[in-house]
Amino acid sequence: MPPRLLKLKLQENGGRELIAQLTGKLAHKQPNSIIIDVGGVGYEVTVPLSTFYELGEPGADISLRIHTNVREDAIQLFGFRTFNEKELFLKLTSVTGIGPKLAVTMLSGLAANDLIAAIRNNDLARLTGIPGVGRKTAERLVVELREKLAKMTFEAGEAEPAGSQAAGISREAVRDDTVAALLALGYPKAVAEKAVERALAEAGEGSIEAVLKRALRRMSR
Repeated sequence: MPPRLLKLKLQENGGRELIAQLTGKLAHKQPNSIIIDVGGVGYEVTVPLSTFYELGEPGADISLRIHTNVREDAIQLFGFRTFNEKELFLKLTSVTGIGPKLAVTMLSGLAANDLIAAIRNNDLARLTGIPGVGRKTAERLVVELREKLAKMTFEAGEAEPAGSQAAGISREAVRDDTVAALLALGYPKAVAEKAVERALAEAGEGSIEAVLKRALRRMSR
């Protein structure tokens, strides 16, 4: 269905999403973008890193909660592993100046509980450390969401990074892919490369997921 017709259909349905969940096979994955094969149809879905870490390898069965974003020139699908993760995304996009892409970057830049804590505690330094979040945006986040997030928490393991084992991927490939993921999130190249090199030098798993998690943790301090 063309974007304009789908937008009209959404309006007719009172703004309700036509695609609320996708269940199928993971056909392809890279940080922040995956393809889900549902009955032979491939859906490209943008995901935060907290969901990416938990997906498993291509061929795995997955089910994601979906937010459908309709624009004049495109239809974008955003996927989340849990209901709470999607709810936090929607709360972020309710703030003036924060679109879906920036909300995904925020969910990727900080673990969910850390992001909530930064907003509750008026931690502007930590919020502005996320690419694309300036001081004014951080202040709006605190003003508009501090009370709304007062009772929102994520249980252990929910929307938290948990790296998988590397499967025969070279150190160089892991480094290049991890740097590329950070660049896609908006981090400067020099900062990304330095963080990845230090993350690779640390003890721990050598998968992209694990190295990416350690690099982001370093940059969010």
